[in-house]
Amino acid sequence: MIDRTANLLGVVGLAVADRIGDAARDILRHGGETPAALVVIGYGSGPSNDQLRHILGLSHPGCVRLVDRLVADGLVERRKGRDKRTIALYLSERGMARREDLLKGRLAAIRPLLTPLTALEQETLATLLHKMLSSMETTADDRRTLCRLCDNRVCTNCPIPADALAET
Repeated sequence: MIDRTANLLGVVGLAVADRIGDAARDILRHGGETPAALVVIGYGSGPSNDQLRHILGLSHPGCVRLVDRLVADGLVERRKGRDKRTIALYLSERGMARREDLLKGRLAAIRPLLTPLTALEQETLATLLHKMLSSMETTADDRRTLCRLCDNRVCTNCPIPADALAET
């Protein structure tokens, strides 16, 4: 039975990931790690390129190219970092608006998968997902990576606090 459940969970996971990717491409006209970069930078704590690349799992040159594109698109601004050697990344006003569109689109893409469930079943699923996430052995970097597309405003009692993503 556990193999069947694991298999079904894997299929649902792929369906969710595909829907999120499709929604992000429709909204931003970019795929890859662009949506996650906007969400992570949008937490507002001014991550450096290095912090962002670790969260997104990118090489240094790959992250620099991504940030360069986001700056050129008018979505991200580079500002002085906490120390004089680093640059902090922040969303522009336009970037904040696109991030908001992205987060709304992400939830809208996932929501239809939940509609066949009753309210009680949805609550049970939420409880089970919370339990699964809470029991995962993760490092701070793992949690930052897992929450790179989360809307921390809708996740109450979060087992993996997304609002602390860029604070190291």
